[in-house]
Amino acid sequence: MRAFLPKHGDGILAIDTNVVVRYLTNDHPDQSPRARRVIDDRPVFVAVTVVLEVEWALRSAYGYDRAAIVRALRAFGGLPTVEIEDAAMVSSALDLVETGVDFANALHLGKSAHCTGFATFDRQLIKTAQAAGFGDVQEA
Repeated sequence: MRAFLPKHGDGILAIDTNVVVRYLTNDHPDQSPRARRVIDDRPVFVAVTVVLEVEWALRSAYGYDRAAIVRALRAFGGLPTVEIEDAAMVSSALDLVETGVDFANALHLGKSAHCTGFATFDRQLIKTAQAAGFGDVQEA
């Protein structure tokens, strides 16, 4: 996953979850080709919140497993026209997903990395985060 930096003056178009999902799933006869044209033909920006929703949609609505979601998001983030907000952190979150951490929780951990610790009531998060090397995740 990389951050795309457009040349000065180049327009970049922010895209929503449904555009990314249509691009990745190719499940709609009209919208999927349109999503491909938008994403393949110009620089696009994808906010972290959109990536979070895409993961949720692929898992919940489409039944993708963890490995397929990680592969799809990494491939999408590697496209030459795609700029992912905070791409390095999203990539690190995907690494955590591969160790068993839920994607939303992995993003929470990544976005709070500048803090001295992370408190939660989610015992599963504590267990998986600590197993992944986040010893500063603790019960509130």
